[in-house]
Amino acid sequence: MKTYLVGGAVRDQLLNIKSKDRDWVVVGSTSDEMLQRGFKQVGADFPVFLHPKSQEEYALARTERKQGHGYQGFTVHFSEDVTLEEDLIRRDLTINAMAKDEAGNIVDPFMGQQDLTNKVLRHVSPAFQEDPLRVLRVARFTARFHHLGFTIAPETLSLMQDISNSGELAHLTAERVWVETERALTEKSPWVFFEVLKDCHALKTCYPELDTLFGVPQPPQHHPEIDTGLHSIMVLKQASLLSADPAVRFAALMHDLGKGLTPKENWPKHIKHEVLGLPLINKMCDRLRIPNRFRELTLKVAQFHTHAHKAFELKASTLWKLFKQTDALRKPERFDEILLACMADSQGRTGFEERPYPQAAYLKDMFLAAQSVDIKDLVAQGIEGAQLGQAIEEARIAAIAAAKKKHQEQNSNA
Repeated sequence: MKTYLVGGAVRDQLLNIKSKDRDWVVVGSTSDEMLQRGFKQVGADFPVFLHPKSQEEYALARTERKQGHGYQGFTVHFSEDVTLEEDLIRRDLTINAMAKDEAGNIVDPFMGQQDLTNKVLRHVSPAFQEDPLRVLRVARFTARFHHLGFTIAPETLSLMQDISNSGELAHLTAERVWVETERALTEKSPWVFFEVLKDCHALKTCYPELDTLFGVPQPPQHHPEIDTGLHSIMVLKQASLLSADPAVRFAALMHDLGKGLTPKENWPKHIKHEVLGLPLINKMCDRLRIPNRFRELTLKVAQFHTHAHKAFELKASTLWKLFKQTDALRKPERFDEILLACMADSQGRTGFEERPYPQAAYLKDMFLAAQSVDIKDLVAQGIEGAQLGQAIEEARIAAIAAAKKKHQEQNSNA
């Protein structure tokens, strides 16, 4: 029985970056022997065991054979005669197909160290194309290591395109597509994930609502980049600089889906795209079973990003209506998230990347004014019932109007 540290932990050690998990492969052993040594079995499809002390995962060396559709369409063979190299060859990328023995020696049968040095993401074997999930995994790894200069090997990208064009991606479960997406949204360069999906023809299957935006023009005076799909990617890039929250990043990316429904004869204008996009967002979230926090934030950003951009033009009563419709009083943290996504939208345009977005601070000031109304004072005046609700609303609009006037005076003096 021999144990080897494998996969991402070895790769990250060689890159000198912190690894989240450590996985181990056991060669020359059986399930019975693992149980006798105090390991606890947790794998249903194939034997994976938790170490009795460290609780790290140890898997028996195994081979796989394609026998169906999707990433689950495999038969798995494991026995004590499966070699380490046979186990490693089933992995996706060469940089993930290295092992480290108990003496600290690197076992690298597929030249993963050379690909690390050359900063190349390359598939291990032709078996790569048997698992459609690997398209999303490679896209995610590209997003993770983009800032280090990693790129996908041309022959690997070609295989990813073959998988996408074969229809195999349709067999992926919604949960797996979303899990890979959410992970990608937490990476250092999440926009690269979607760029790769576009390049390998997978975006039209996984996110058709986003894919449709490519080739849809916008008014050049407001959007020098013209293309709505390109703008969406640029907005995600700006959102990634403003926030590490994957929900903010996702909302920023998907805020303009309604533009994909604009009739061509109306291009490049997109009338009411804010509202037109809401059913698309709901449909996408239903299909991929996206968590409610992502759904709700994306819906609010899509519906109200234009309001935020035009904040200085809005009347006090309209500003109060905006705060009510975004549920800002009950969820002030989410209102801040909406403003971050709106700022990303404004700066996600060619030549606008460094331009300030004073609307965010202005809206926060107006919101604080609305919050400052002391309801106890109104109650003390004997106002109650429906009249109290109306009085509170009128007081908040008045407070916003006063703050708005003060802001205008300060700007005129400046």
